Amino acid sequence: MENIWEKYAKVLVDHCAKVKKGELTVISTDSHLSQPLVKEVYKQVLLRGAYPSVMAGMDGLTEDFIKYADDEQLAYISPIQTAIYEKAQNMISIGAPLNVKHLAKADSKKMAKRSSATRKLSELMLSRAAKGELNWVIADFPTQALAQEAKMSLEEYTEFLIKACYLHLDNPSKKWDEIGEYQQKIADYLNKVSKIRIKGEQTDISFNVQGRIWKSCAGECNFPDGEVYTSPVEDSAEGEIYFDYPAIYRGNESNKIHLTLEKGKVVKASAEKGEEFLLNMLDMDKGSRFVGEIAVGTNEMIQEITGNILFDEKIGGAIHMAVGASYPETGGKNVSGLHWDLIKNMKNGGEIYADDTLIYKDGKFLI
Repeated sequence: MENIWEKYAKVLVDHCAKVKKGELTVISTDSHLSQPLVKEVYKQVLLRGAYPSVMAGMDGLTEDFIKYADDEQLAYISPIQTAIYEKAQNMISIGAPLNVKHLAKADSKKMAKRSSATRKLSELMLSRAAKGELNWVIADFPTQALAQEAKMSLEEYTEFLIKACYLHLDNPSKKWDEIGEYQQKIADYLNKVSKIRIKGEQTDISFNVQGRIWKSCAGECNFPDGEVYTSPVEDSAEGEIYFDYPAIYRGNESNKIHLTLEKGKVVKASAEKGEEFLLNMLDMDKGSRFVGEIAVGTNEMIQEITGNILFDEKIGGAIHMAVGASYPETGGKNVSGLHWDLIKNMKNGGEIYADDTLIYKDGKFLI
């Protein structure tokens, strides 16, 4: 009988990354804690006749890099790292942090410089994925740090992760296929729409989405998944939006963020907590004040903020808007080293209009 990590690995390899014989498959992780899952993924990749390559990180290296690297080192991209992004057919990334706050005291300006430098890698990955040359997926392994951030015991968090991924079902991939079919109907409807308007607490904002492609996310690039998203026309966002859920980026938190946008750009930004960090990220580069994504979360198994964006942006009954880089596969053209998902609860009277027709209210689609 297969154990839960074997089941998890099979879904990551087959449903998410779609690994095929002869493909270079890079498996990366940030700590030794994920070993049970990494070993299973490695085995499953081998069983499919592909070529696994494991890249394992070590706790504390990122903090040291941000602390001690000078400007030249912050801007340097290893040719080895570039080669991986150029050659791999599949990339499976498994997070297993020992400490989710390890960068909370790091110099945010140096972090912004590093993010700006690594932008070319993100662009390369997204470009190859849009062309069908690369499959990639980000997943997590339950750790004490993730559980603590979510205010759960490790046992509770593990159960939460398993259910959020539908790994408690006999056939998780079939469930994700069903979710994909439902979400694709929503995406098909939205692909005929020109304007999206979002209304709610301290929120009234509109986007032009004409010519942009809405995508259904059902366990391909993120696991767990559950969202429908697009990248709006870059200069189109007009209005204000308030994010009542905490926004966490690289261990730093900004909370109760309020943004005002004109001609697609954030012209005013405030936060009750972490405002300096928010402003430093928004000033990262020329594209970081523009909207890269708008999305609606659909995963009903996720209902609480956990402090982990992989899960939080998928909350059923919430939306998120990302500032920074957009997605080429949706027609997005904004380029930035930043892609920060900011989450808003919509179950408290929130509404979404498509070409002036109410299509979503109180956290539920009406179409």
